[in-house]
Amino acid sequence: MPVLEATDRLTPKSALRHRPLQSESGSERAAGSVESVEPVAQRASRPRPTLADVASEEIAEWRRVEIKGEGQTGLKRPLRGAGRTTSRSRATLTADRPTTGTPGGQRGQTAGAAPAREGKTAGGRPPQTRRWFQAHPLLYLGLGMLCMLLLWCLLLPLISWGQTTLDDLRYGRPRTFQIDAFVGHNEAAGIPSHFIALNLNGHIEIIELPGGDPAHARIYSGPQLYDPDASLVPVTLSFADVNGDHKPDMLVHFQGTRLVFINDGSAFRPLRPDERPAVLQYLERHPNL
Repeated sequence: MPVLEATDRLTPKSALRHRPLQSESGSERAAGSVESVEPVAQRASRPRPTLADVASEEIAEWRRVEIKGEGQTGLKRPLRGAGRTTSRSRATLTADRPTTGTPGGQRGQTAGAAPAREGKTAGGRPPQTRRWFQAHPLLYLGLGMLCMLLLWCLLLPLISWGQTTLDDLRYGRPRTFQIDAFVGHNEAAGIPSHFIALNLNGHIEIIELPGGDPAHARIYSGPQLYDPDASLVPVTLSFADVNGDHKPDMLVHFQGTRLVFINDGSAFRPLRPDERPAVLQYLERHPNL
């Protein structure tokens, strides 16, 4: 036979949600009050977003808007201060952006945040530019050496062409140099002797007209040059007393070389071996001759 239980001992439903405002001791509790029982498991409620989460979401949103509006207006959305963000702005940002759920009820990242971080670097430059500026220093050294080599290969022919053109204007072809000097050869009338230095196909020749008289012309033969451009080497003359006999001697200049002809009073002759030490000492003391 069923037995009916009294219902006056059952706890009201409203008492399950009731929690006294002030703590009461066990002896002073009312007879009909219900003891507060701590739940075994906490309620899985949505955690309150922190200030750092809000700031990171706003930065991601700012970058996403910047990428979308870069090709249209070129304006950047200003970054709002994290400390002045209101609950209204947080709700607007959350409603505008789709979120992805994560385990444990944590707030998901926005869908547009990942592409913004991948497409832009910390300085706002494309990844290609960032990799270029972070190249190895030896790469810049190699590029510099390559540029110097190319510049040298271009400048060397240009300098050679400029020097040859200048010599053509000054000495002509074949290379010819002329000078007048008093050397004591048939100069009783007070007319200086005339000298012509020629580079005829690489062979150096000096023609002397004593006292300006072609009837007594003399030809002095110099060395033969064998360089590829030997016929374009200019030859010049100068006169100085190199052996101390008070007679001007003739010096032939070509390719940084000085060839000496000794004046014997009526003509010029090549340098003898016994005269060479004294002449070399004189030339060392006077390098500009």
